[in-house]
Amino acid sequence: MEEPPQQPPPDVAAAAKDLPLVLILEPLYPSFEEALSKRFRFLKPWESSSSSQRPLEAFLADHADSIRVVLCAGPVKKIDAEVISALPRLQLVLTPSVGMNHIDLAECRRKGIAVANAGTVFSVDTADYAVGFVLDVLRRVSAADRFVRGGLWPVEGEYPLGSKLSGKRVGIVGLGSIGSEIAKRLDAFGCIISYNSRTRKPSSPYSYFQNICDLAADSDILIIVCPLTDETRHIVNRDVLLALGKKGVIINVGRGPLIDEKELVRCLVEGEVGGAGLDVFENEPNVPQELFLLDNVVLSPHKAVVTPESVQELLQLVIANLEAFFSNQPLLTLV
Repeated sequence: MEEPPQQPPPDVAAAAKDLPLVLILEPLYPSFEEALSKRFRFLKPWESSSSSQRPLEAFLADHADSIRVVLCAGPVKKIDAEVISALPRLQLVLTPSVGMNHIDLAECRRKGIAVANAGTVFSVDTADYAVGFVLDVLRRVSAADRFVRGGLWPVEGEYPLGSKLSGKRVGIVGLGSIGSEIAKRLDAFGCIISYNSRTRKPSSPYSYFQNICDLAADSDILIIVCPLTDETRHIVNRDVLLALGKKGVIINVGRGPLIDEKELVRCLVEGEVGGAGLDVFENEPNVPQELFLLDNVVLSPHKAVVTPESVQELLQLVIANLEAFFSNQPLLTLV
């Protein structure tokens, strides 16, 4: 006979009720939840005994008077105007990501709700990954690995040469924290750096292009790392891809919808663009199958930002932001 689940001792349960309350809309990393649950009490809609019968709106209505903080990673669950209006006492939306396209920032501003994100926690790891993509695509590392593992070296002989990185013209779309780290690394490789951003960066030594098409035309490698907004969706369209050209390489470690994926696939298949390194896609986890057949394309499953080290840094940042909020101290990464 199966034993009933053990209940926590009364004093433990009472102590848990005294912890600050945080709403989470979807499961966190197990290690995250374990560490955070020692300091905060979570409301989890999916664990509600009637969650399969009642919509999220009903759950929020039941707890609306007690929810001041929402922790939401996205992109599945969104903090939109409907969720915000259902939580009249909401004061903070905290996301453990850099991107905030799952949050209605305008509505938060209108209602005076603070928003905090992951800040610069992922900048170094994402920059490293972007440079890895550049080297892999140019020097054909992943394709060469498949060539050797497939037993083709003894059969076909010499493998086609890749291209050198030093001296390449690199255009960076989005010279924020991550873009600046990428520029720093590729500058050390002897690359010529240019960038496109919402505004010119007065402190930047690199050439600024107001028009992304002009940046692409002046680049051998185009790296996309800007935030996803309504204005930047499909910022890389067919015109930009054709401007990059048949020998050009495009790298995306930002968000999938920054690039018109159908046009990118068409340009790669037809040889209008020389190669690509893609960590993000428009309809994740679905990836266009045409890309699987291309040796000049390197793919990864949206993991550019994550290492075990950055996850631990992020955990400490989330804890610090939550503790700052509940003790009326300034948030560390207020947007």
